[in-house]
Amino acid sequence: MPIGSALVELDIPASQSLKDKRRVVKSVIARLRNRYNLAVAEVDSLDERHRATIMLVTVANSSSYAHGLLEKAVDDLASWRLDCVIAAYEIEIW
Repeated sequence: MPIGSALVELDIPASQSLKDKRRVVKSVIARLRNRYNLAVAEVDSLDERHRATIMLVTVANSSSYAHGLLEKAVDDLASWRLDCVIAAYEIEIW
């Protein structure tokens, strides 16, 4: 049973405070959870107002399905107009 994770670094250039950043991050997390049924959490850069690091995790029957789901979620996130830009991401399958 493969487990897939994606570590996504987001730049939030318009954020003026941590409150602004939290609003954007909460929106991203809620959309990803609802659309893709993934476990999503902010895991790093908690006190930086222009940067957020989130992790997406899924369990699937095949590693190719897990990888494809995470790729699709990251690609979708890049296309949303949400005050944030993907700076980098990395997908791992175990």
